[in-house]
Amino acid sequence: MKALHIVAFLLLVVGGLNWLVFGIWGYDIVGWLFGGMDSSISRAVYVLVGLAAIVEVATHKKNCKMCEGGMGMKTGM
Repeated sequence: MKALHIVAFLLLVVGGLNWLVFGIWGYDIVGWLFGGMDSSISRAVYVLVGLAAIVEVATHKKNCKMCEGGMGMKTGM
């Protein structure tokens, strides 16, 4: 599971940086690298980033050292 977490985290970083650049300058780095937003490879990268987000959401509490000890997000504030 550690390898899956690392891959998912790296994909989220790539996706997050791509959205940052797109939001600031309107430039899609993934699309530029792989032949446009509609290319099969770009779409595959976008799908993998989305799946990585789902994996991280589903496994976050188990993997996060801040959350496992009850020190993370607290309800009722």
